[in-house]
Amino acid sequence: MTGARNVELLIRNDHTRESDLCETGDIEVSRGVSVVYESRYGLDVGTVIGPVSDKQRKTYKDRRNVIRVANDRDRADYEKHKGMADDAARVCAERVEFHELDMRVVSAHYLADRSKLLFFFVSDHRVDFRNLVRDLVGRFHIRVELRQIGVRDETRMLGGIGICGRRLCCNGVSDRLAPVSIRMAKDQNYSLNSMKVSGPCGRLLCCLAYEHGFYQEERKKYPREGSLVELESETYRVNEINILCGQVRMFSQDGRYASIPVCALRRRGGSSGGRKKRRDVEWVAEPAACPDEEPTVPQTVVDIE
Repeated sequence: MTGARNVELLIRNDHTRESDLCETGDIEVSRGVSVVYESRYGLDVGTVIGPVSDKQRKTYKDRRNVIRVANDRDRADYEKHKGMADDAARVCAERVEFHELDMRVVSAHYLADRSKLLFFFVSDHRVDFRNLVRDLVGRFHIRVELRQIGVRDETRMLGGIGICGRRLCCNGVSDRLAPVSIRMAKDQNYSLNSMKVSGPCGRLLCCLAYEHGFYQEERKKYPREGSLVELESETYRVNEINILCGQVRMFSQDGRYASIPVCALRRRGGSSGGRKKRRDVEWVAEPAACPDEEPTVPQTVVDIE
């Protein structure tokens, strides 16, 4: 992928991991190339992600400009500033404690031209840090800016490994992920244990949104939990569905259970009384409809945990 005049590309900030929509002008760049560009904070270093789709373009209000492809000196300065910023973050944390402010310093960052020193912090409420800023300016002799961020922003900035064993989505994929709700976890039969359904930031896992559309469509083929199903002239109640395995697990009143493939189920037509009763059997199981699938033989349940 080669850039052309006024091509719009996504640039990911190397420090904050935020993405910006930038125009390249006459500069030719390719995916993965390091560039110096005008970020929302000032002149900074970023990496080209690639072209932007029409849907993505609407989510970006501002257009930034690529200044140049980062050269050896730019990259060397970035690493140098990174080490200096780590020291600055430690000093800032000490001064926060001195001023007895309820805030936690996440990181510090020098802009590419050292025109500004940014400090990112997390706090549950607004903080009056004016005295802290004056203290830091007197120590670093540079323009200082403090920015309050959320826990998701902190995780995106610091990075880490998710429960899947891969890089966190917010840090390695995109900062413009789809909103996530607890309904997505329920639709996917995901454990609602807060430790399992949440990421390192303490919020719902971003990846729950990836397959939500698939689960929504598949669920239309399955009976709801609690629905009544007729199997071999007996009535069973749906206890659990497993979309990944394509199975429906049911229990009867006499303590027997059965697990059958969803392809063996069909909806029953309306009841003879015209208006369907709430507890009517709505589904009928026909195992012969799935010759390649063998439903489990109903068994007596002695103890269920």
